[in-house]
Amino acid sequence: MRSKLLAVAIAAGLGVTSFYASADPAPASQSSKTSSTSTQNAEIEALKAQLQALQAKVVELEQRTDAQSDINVSTGQAVEQVQKTQAATNDQIKKSADKIAYKGVNITLGGFVEAATIYRSANQAADMASNFNTIPFNNVPTAHTNELRFSARQSRLSALAQGDVDPQTHLAGYFELDFLGAAQTANSNESNSYNPRIRNVYMTADWDNGGWHLLAGQNWSLVTLNSKGITPRTELTPPQIDAQYIPGFSWTRQPQIRLVKDWNKEWWLGISLENPQTTFYTSPNQAKAPVQSVYNIAAGSGFNSANTLSLNHIPDVVVKLAVDPGFGHYELFGLGRAFYNRYNGSNQDTYGGGVGIGMVLPLIDKQLDWQFSGMTGKGIGRYGSSQMPDVTFSPNGNLAPIKQNMLLTGLTWHANSDIDVYLFGGREAQFKKDFLYKGAALGLGNPAYNNSGCEIEGGTCVGNSRQIWQGTAGFWWKFYQGKFGKMQFGMQYSHTDREAFAGQGYVNNVLVNGAATPSAKENMFFTSFRYYPF
Repeated sequence: MRSKLLAVAIAAGLGVTSFYASADPAPASQSSKTSSTSTQNAEIEALKAQLQALQAKVVELEQRTDAQSDINVSTGQAVEQVQKTQAATNDQIKKSADKIAYKGVNITLGGFVEAATIYRSANQAADMASNFNTIPFNNVPTAHTNELRFSARQSRLSALAQGDVDPQTHLAGYFELDFLGAAQTANSNESNSYNPRIRNVYMTADWDNGGWHLLAGQNWSLVTLNSKGITPRTELTPPQIDAQYIPGFSWTRQPQIRLVKDWNKEWWLGISLENPQTTFYTSPNQAKAPVQSVYNIAAGSGFNSANTLSLNHIPDVVVKLAVDPGFGHYELFGLGRAFYNRYNGSNQDTYGGGVGIGMVLPLIDKQLDWQFSGMTGKGIGRYGSSQMPDVTFSPNGNLAPIKQNMLLTGLTWHANSDIDVYLFGGREAQFKKDFLYKGAALGLGNPAYNNSGCEIEGGTCVGNSRQIWQGTAGFWWKFYQGKFGKMQFGMQYSHTDREAFAGQGYVNNVLVNGAATPSAKENMFFTSFRYYPF
């Protein structure tokens, strides 16, 4: 602007000067010439003065223009900053409105009320959590009956208390419970669901400066897949209705002490010491083994005396590496276990464990998610939804870990903000660990076991599970989302196959070793109405 005004002014001045300078007056006397020259000089000086004044006005005008521009920029920046501050304030107000403040601690309530229905084609006499490893073969009379059940016991309540010691140090406590517990089913095998049915109860401490995270209490095992990092409450379970989840899903909920280190919230490394418990398969011929061992005892004080607890003296140890590179989430973990029993006057240790991987990928951003997890090893049965046994017994009294693997994969489609559709498939398998002692069949999956009556109601059937797989499909419809919470309806169908190891059976009325390979199928339908008030 200044250069344009200045150019105009200079051009005007030069034009006037040129006009007078180029004028060719008529010849005159010397005195006349002198007078004319003086007049011209005076006029030129006057024009110069006018030009200087004009230049000064141009400078003043430009200064005013620049000042106004600066004012406009500053005003725009101030308005933008005010808008950002207001948005942050509104967001903070909204978040604060969802919390209860008490002595500097913020408490967030959660959970839902559920009314669910369950239909099973083969009766398991089970509530919301299915028993995949005991789906009845046809020799069991109830395998020929259906099961219909209504339940509200998966309704859940949670509370999260959070307090900041300083901007870099954060403390929290969390508890979560439901109503699926019963005294006889309360054990330490997988969910540790003692009454009232504890799902998770733990404390955490997080230090931002060093990237350290401590957790102590009962929570999902470190083997459980996370959706990001290694932080509590980011565990990624399949979105199904069945409270036992899906065969192939690796998990437990148990007491633990966990320490995690993160590097820029991208790389995570954690170690967890977790409550040990061993599940056993005892042969129907175990009394014929030459050595009888002590491997579990009746539960004592604080437990239900109708249950048993394994002998334990070394915790389960889980180490996990997780990476969040910007696209997806990836995990690699290792599990170490010790199995403990006593025979011939001495204590014995047998070791097992496994390795696993997991990943979560947004195949279509915010629309289609894919998750995969898998685990393989020896003595890892208690970490699977099917609850296969960890160990069996060799004739000399040793505990014999059973080789196993488990896989789960699934897609979740977020059709819109109200509807999610999911499709999952999972499998758990174990390998035989069998022994013979003086003609007595021992161990798991022994082909000498009698499976001849597995398909006959009331018949004899040992029927050790070899493989359990399931396909599951379902949806959730959030038909109300507003300031009064959220209401949703879900429906799920699953087909499960339980396949047994081959055992003795009849061919042409002749008992033949390895001829009978029984299987059992279960079709299940679930519906669920849920209200999330918080």
